[in-house]
Amino acid sequence: MTETATEGRVIDINRIVQMIPHRYPFLLVDRVIDLVPDKSATGIKNVTVNEPFFPGHFPSRPIMPGVLIIESMAQTAAVLVVETLGPNSEGKLVYFMSVEEARFRKPVGPGDQLKIHVTKERSRGNVWKFRAEAKVDGQLMAEATYTAMIVDN
Repeated sequence: MTETATEGRVIDINRIVQMIPHRYPFLLVDRVIDLVPDKSATGIKNVTVNEPFFPGHFPSRPIMPGVLIIESMAQTAAVLVVETLGPNSEGKLVYFMSVEEARFRKPVGPGDQLKIHVTKERSRGNVWKFRAEAKVDGQLMAEATYTAMIVDN
């Protein structure tokens, strides 16, 4: 279901699974809010102790792997791309081409709600470039610039 809010569109989990091909345990965005097509979106990932990566990363101090934070950024961007391009783009794959300037500031753990703000920097054909910041309670946890290619699956 897509709703319209004053700030932008809201995309719930049922709609997200129609839009992008990722599934458990690799679906890393639960909701998208404040989506403004062709501009920006904010993904929400509710990090729970039941995440499949916590038993191995790290058992005594569970921390969400940085690469999965980057992946949640990419999935948020994929929802933005599909909403921008329309229904014909649903289910297409998004391949990373580059990840630049990735910085991890603080660890993300169980109980955190990760808010991933993604801004489109540019697009040309099927190649899109984004800037993203991941925050918990307003504190910057990670940031990156990345380029992705949208392709038919």
